[in-house]
Amino acid sequence: MAFGITRAELEEWKKKVEAGEIAFLTHYWLHPNYPGVKTVTKVGCADTDKLIEWGKNEGLSPEWVDWHSRYPHFDLIAYRQREILYKYKLYDQIRRFNI
Repeated sequence: MAFGITRAELEEWKKKVEAGEIAFLTHYWLHPNYPGVKTVTKVGCADTDKLIEWGKNEGLSPEWVDWHSRYPHFDLIAYRQREILYKYKLYDQIRRFNI
């Protein structure tokens, strides 16, 4: 489940993804397989070739893509999440979610 974002933020991410942009969305997250992880950043793009290439440039395997039918994305957690958010200067997300 996603927490800590507005409907408008989610819709903006979806629009960017559908438009073939690399789009970032960070939110609070609870998942039983990751008990210590409290946030996730979804990096999506409907242009899957572009998304896979972006992931390769960031050291992410194409096998890690969540092949959601309309919103394919990588889920970034822990140190990779922090590293990539800093790289792309997404300081607002870092501060907002205390990453």
